[in-house]
Amino acid sequence: MNTAMHEALDSPRVDGRAQPMSGRILLWAITSALAGFLFGFDTVVISGAEQTIQSLWHLGAGMHGIAMASALYGTVLGSLVGSWPTDRFGRRATLLWIGVLYFISAVGTGLAPEVWTFVIARFIGGVGIGISTVAAPLYIAEIAPAEHRGRLAGMFQFNIVLGIVVAFASNAALAGIGEHAWRWMLGIAAFPSVLYTVLCLGIPESPRWLIGRKGDRAAGIRVLRLIRPESSPEQLEAKADEIAAHSDGRETAGHFRMMRLRVPILLAFLVAFFNQLSGINAILYFAPRIFELTGLGAKAALLQSIGIGVTNLVFTFAGLWLIDRLGRRTLLYIGSFGYIASLGLTAWAFFTSHFAIVPACIFAFIAAHAIGQGTVIWVFISEIFPNRHRAAGQALGSFTHWIFAALLTTFFPKMVTTFPPGYVFAFFCGMMVLQLVWVRTMVPETKGVPLEEMQKRLGVA
Repeated sequence: MNTAMHEALDSPRVDGRAQPMSGRILLWAITSALAGFLFGFDTVVISGAEQTIQSLWHLGAGMHGIAMASALYGTVLGSLVGSWPTDRFGRRATLLWIGVLYFISAVGTGLAPEVWTFVIARFIGGVGIGISTVAAPLYIAEIAPAEHRGRLAGMFQFNIVLGIVVAFASNAALAGIGEHAWRWMLGIAAFPSVLYTVLCLGIPESPRWLIGRKGDRAAGIRVLRLIRPESSPEQLEAKADEIAAHSDGRETAGHFRMMRLRVPILLAFLVAFFNQLSGINAILYFAPRIFELTGLGAKAALLQSIGIGVTNLVFTFAGLWLIDRLGRRTLLYIGSFGYIASLGLTAWAFFTSHFAIVPACIFAFIAAHAIGQGTVIWVFISEIFPNRHRAAGQALGSFTHWIFAALLTTFFPKMVTTFPPGYVFAFFCGMMVLQLVWVRTMVPETKGVPLEEMQKRLGVA
């Protein structure tokens, strides 16, 4: 293999400088990342309706937890099975059908006459979310040049955060329109779901799927030519050869060999595990309730929640700007220190009744998450598995993320009523100390490394 040829495709430089990002690649990445917008909106929009739903249907703590976590249990299923449609039918077709699932969920929850219809509709949306966390980052990683991959794949997380901000703002805007405000809060997601689905019709299939999975070399080269129009026919052929060599069709995702892939498997599991054991989803879901514990009124608590969304958006943008400059590992370091400080101070505030600092600490926690784990997780998982196992590896990381998210969201209301909140936040802080140790001892840097080269570095080529 001519090394110069595949480097021209993965990390093109002119006079030692990186070439600018292609506009069409940016458009494809934005379109697929819009699945993240729907993910973020659908995940958090429930926070503005959860107390109304509880009182409307007279839900006990247990049933309320199930209703709140129903979408998350859908994400567990979606992430578990997400590699199958992504490999079987292709990245593009899978992304398109995700939009259909989001639409069904939005309409179903908005019109739900009782709690079980609501639970089923939320579960369907959760399946879409789970599959999106497999298909969207994977698709972006497979079309992106190595030097821009962090920013492009990180756009999925940016859109998640944008969806969260819009959901918080939408909830605040709709809160005063009457007794059915909660239905509008949930049902309005039908509109962006339709827009996203239509836009997905305009993106091409991943060249790595076309060549490595479908065996359509000619179609794969056509997409590679769109990605790298400046590359010569010889360079495109060499890249296709390399993709084919690292996508041995004799091994399928079903032969996801544990021993040989133990390093990326452990990395994917732990990055997702620590992401949720920070408490991020519990805090996002129950932000108004947490602020009310500090003595804020309901309306003030809802407005403080919008501040969480804005903080998340600003620092996610900063993370995207830094991820291809400082690298994934450095951002995880920054986030870990921020987690430890903010969660530790929040625990202290609840123990000592210094409630005035809690909103600022929660904002600092969100900033630490956004610039660290939030920016890194989906990028990192999409980079560390070989081509033939990337969808299965993405599914493993996604499944781990969502099973812990579901469990934490289900039990968080019980946790804060059974234990003083200070103990809950102290537990999350301790888990982030363990994350810091993991980053220091195990996490490799993936910045700027072509996907096929990363396989060799992790010993899975």
